[in-house]
Amino acid sequence: MKKPLPSLPFHDVRHLQAHQFLVDEAYLLDAQQYEAWLETLTDDVRYVMPVRVTTARGAGSDASAGRGPGMAHFDEDKYSLSQRVARMGTEHAWAEDPPSRLRHFVTNVRTFECDDGAHLLVESAELLFRSRGDVNESALLSCGREDLLRWCGGPEKTLKLARRNIIADESVLRMQNLAVFL
Repeated sequence: MKKPLPSLPFHDVRHLQAHQFLVDEAYLLDAQQYEAWLETLTDDVRYVMPVRVTTARGAGSDASAGRGPGMAHFDEDKYSLSQRVARMGTEHAWAEDPPSRLRHFVTNVRTFECDDGAHLLVESAELLFRSRGDVNESALLSCGREDLLRWCGGPEKTLKLARRNIIADESVLRMQNLAVFL
């Protein structure tokens, strides 16, 4: 989806609502309240993190947008996300046993109105700090996110995540695994 310019002003109520959504989402993920987080997603959500491809400028691949030749670290829907959440509650979630200590820092939030009035396009930057067990090494993951938020519900409409495209700022991830949500 092409972003209309300019972004909404920071004092616009829609920008404030989108920013509040991202802050509340970061809290749920930090607190590992994954069942509650699933409730913030639309039933047709698409959650994608393409593999970052680095190429020369004239090679034809859009490395700056992270759109490589169809590979992704994950490309998920609500069903697969709910299966990952369900697995975290079992003894089979070895990648998250012991659970990671997480902190999602969300910044540089820009909001764009969409033509249909039912969606907002939101860009943000995220820095994830992750620490596991008693080891000294922690991990950082920096990324840009492009979200499509949808107004859902009756008269008291709430925003839900309909699409997230995550573009890592490095092509080789140094994190041991991606068993967490961005």
